Amino acid sequence: MRQPILNLSPSPGDEVKTTTCYMCACRCGIKVWLQDGQIRYIQGNPAHPVNKGVLCAKGASGIMQHYSPARLSKPLLRTGERGSGEFREIEWEEALQIATAWLAPIRERNPDELAFFTGRDQSQALTGWWAQQFGTLNYAAHGGFCSVNMAAGGLYTLGGSFWEFGEPDWEHTRLLMLWGVAEDHDSNPIKLGLGKLKGRGAKIIAVNPVRTGYGAIADEWIGIRPGTDGLFAFALIHELLRSDRIDLDFLVRYANAHWLVVSNPGGADDGLFARNEGGDVLCWDRDDARPARADAIGISPAIVGEYTLPDGHRAVPVFQLVAERYLDPQYSPDAVSERCGIPAHTIRRIARELAEAAFESNLSLPIAWTDAWGREHAQMVGRPVSMHAMRGISAHSNGFHTCRALHLLQLLLGAVDAPGSFRFQPPYPKPIPPPNRPGRTRRDDGTLDAPPLGFVHGPEDLVVDADGQPRRIDHAFSWAYPLSAHGMLHTVIRNAHAGDPYRIDTLLMFMANMSWNSAMNTRQTMHWLTDKDEAGDYRIPHIIYSDAYASEMVAYADLVLPDTTYLERFDAISLLDRPISDADAASDAIRHPVFEPATQPDDQGRPRDVRGFQSVLLDLGARLGLPGMVHADGSARYRDYADYIVRHERAPGVGLLAGWRGAEGDEEGKGAPNPEQLQRYIEHGGFWHAPVPESARYFKMANRDYLQWAQRFGFVGATEPIVLQLYSETLQKFRLAAQGHGEHQPPQAHRARVEMYFDPLPIWYEPFEHDQTSRERFPLNAVTQRPMFMYHAWGSQNAWLRQIAARNYLYLHPATGEQHGIADEDWITVSSHHGSITVQAKFASNVQPGTVWTWNAIGKRRGAWKLAKDAPEAAQGFLLNHLISDLTPRGDYANADPVTGQAAWFDLRVAIGKAPAQSEVSQPQFAPLHAHPADDRPLRYGASLRRRNRTGP
Repeated sequence: MRQPILNLSPSPGDEVKTTTCYMCACRCGIKVWLQDGQIRYIQGNPAHPVNKGVLCAKGASGIMQHYSPARLSKPLLRTGERGSGEFREIEWEEALQIATAWLAPIRERNPDELAFFTGRDQSQALTGWWAQQFGTLNYAAHGGFCSVNMAAGGLYTLGGSFWEFGEPDWEHTRLLMLWGVAEDHDSNPIKLGLGKLKGRGAKIIAVNPVRTGYGAIADEWIGIRPGTDGLFAFALIHELLRSDRIDLDFLVRYANAHWLVVSNPGGADDGLFARNEGGDVLCWDRDDARPARADAIGISPAIVGEYTLPDGHRAVPVFQLVAERYLDPQYSPDAVSERCGIPAHTIRRIARELAEAAFESNLSLPIAWTDAWGREHAQMVGRPVSMHAMRGISAHSNGFHTCRALHLLQLLLGAVDAPGSFRFQPPYPKPIPPPNRPGRTRRDDGTLDAPPLGFVHGPEDLVVDADGQPRRIDHAFSWAYPLSAHGMLHTVIRNAHAGDPYRIDTLLMFMANMSWNSAMNTRQTMHWLTDKDEAGDYRIPHIIYSDAYASEMVAYADLVLPDTTYLERFDAISLLDRPISDADAASDAIRHPVFEPATQPDDQGRPRDVRGFQSVLLDLGARLGLPGMVHADGSARYRDYADYIVRHERAPGVGLLAGWRGAEGDEEGKGAPNPEQLQRYIEHGGFWHAPVPESARYFKMANRDYLQWAQRFGFVGATEPIVLQLYSETLQKFRLAAQGHGEHQPPQAHRARVEMYFDPLPIWYEPFEHDQTSRERFPLNAVTQRPMFMYHAWGSQNAWLRQIAARNYLYLHPATGEQHGIADEDWITVSSHHGSITVQAKFASNVQPGTVWTWNAIGKRRGAWKLAKDAPEAAQGFLLNHLISDLTPRGDYANADPVTGQAAWFDLRVAIGKAPAQSEVSQPQFAPLHAHPADDRPLRYGASLRRRNRTGP
């Protein structure tokens, strides 16, 4: 018998296409290998600037995301009761006619009767513009329950932020602090960066109640008590101030430490910056002993003391206020140690290590540069201390001020965009606050005067009526949540059900699983979606939902518009939206169809008739005759989303993509639309990458070369330096309004709240649920983590990723189990002030003893996602969401940050105890969904592809 001939180096396929991953928020470059029209293999693209070829388990398992049995196949129209899952399949023309028939009367009588809210879409540059053209105030994306504290805290302080707007200086930092960082966002770039740090011996400190992923490889884990990160930061600040280990030169040159603040208690100008007649902010020049423009050079500004202004008012520099507040003994390590769960000596040591890394490293880069005032520098002096933070500090009701506290800590060390420190990624930094305010009024053509989301500069920008009451259905930009820059998706369904502040007609949602893992108060949310009024009509009359998969939310829609998978459509990863730049370059990217949906049958072998939601949205806009979406004769302006990406201009020369612009494709940043633009992207690996000039890569907020470069690309409107804000005058304006000053004042019910939480310097307060519940009754904190191998719910239905984990446990420290009489793998009852669940416990020592935790979004409802009827995700899996109320324990406000409206997912307090009877099923359980019957067949993939690679007898 002949020996078989083995092909030891088989090709991954017979064709390869480069595109952008969608399995998490990294947006890595991928190569999709095809064989016989099927995906053979997905690998990282080594040329791509985001991941440089690295790909995680999520990205590689995109094969099974594309071939998921849960994919929707046809538009669906509800036939039974809402929530029953009874639908009939319809054609697209009927679906679009129905949607148009619902939306057209709304647009005619009152556009605000449409609430348009999107989840994990990553295409807000389109969806926000569409809402503006429709004219509804009621638009937002997922950021209000995800990251708005991070974004707002940074953008109102630094003009940039953690998350996806900045990064540590991986090449030069010597000490990195990770605050509340799980493994879901930006994971491949962080893994690449951590590898560099470990390779050259830099120290990594992880601050998190739970030690997983990045924390597991950190040199030191600080198992902090949830919600006390800001207090820990203040203790570090206290030690730095006490030992005089701060960068005063940086604070005066790049921040507002020397700006004079008026001290006029009870006056309308108290706490505002002192200004001259031309409106220029003043400082006190020690040499001339008089006020001077704060942005003048060649002066000697005072940073402490009290001074008399020409009008007789007293004023003090910002730094004086900083020192007075944080040198207070209440912020000493000894005072905060017990509350944070961190030994005082550890806090003092970390403060010393921060100072040593920042000031004794002697890091400088031999790169000449010129600052915004024209001063030339022969080198770039470093401060090699970096910080990175994510949802663990953001998702608390004190998260906005905690984010600001971290930025204050960075500023005192001079560790903002200096070599070795936190670095801005283009198009950041932006002016503080960014110039775009939220839309408030409608033009004659029915469009809003600005997009619905934006940045409030003062009380006059709030979206409230003449009585100070909310005008938006989510209450964003109201006196209750003034700086809610991302909107408040988590409040929409409650308010729409209650008609607060008015009834809506249609709720249009995209990829927002609001009946399950994206909802606080999950059981009640399902009730609100199905509740009827006295006349027997649904309180939310129409729900249109678009998703690619049969999620829990599909059953609650009246009309379902099936989306494509990410390998079947065009997308723009735009600098106008959530950029993928790194600190050394501006970047954007596209997705383009690897397949046409019609060629990709569903799990029953039937052709799928699905359309990308963005194209559907443009089609609806044209049918409705929305401005900007039709020509003068009423015909559609854009063929589909790909056509929109190429031809739409947000401003002259500014489109969704910055690469290959101009009629000849030889311009970048700005330029006329190029009909061949998408083809140029495809030819260049699916991305565009423009390096920042070497002389412009640090001190971007005050680097002349960078500001001129950024202006050329349209990132900033002018080349004036961006002054970093230790002290926020924007917040003080709200405090003055609450004290009775100005034309725009809060209703009486909100005055104390606004005055309390709109402190111009960072503050710390107990999270609301911690403060408003009994510590004796609910002694433990409960939080979730996102696992590195899964992302949102639509990733945890993936057949390959389910092999890593198909159910979750409630993890608790063995000492906690012993204290509460619980053994490893016992079934236990977990209770909050809002409800209770029954789950299985598992001991783990990687958690702070006062905290219990679980993986998020693994628990599923029976019948969803086309999982088998006995799938462990539904039988043993669970959500902590059932314990989380959408209101504070007092019931007076949303369970959210009072400044930004950020959902306070991680404020949860619980009690645990052994379940009365040991079970094999988690509780609560709900009736199975029947919209898409469970599939008990094994999901097999790749056998036919493997056979083609075999040779032999």
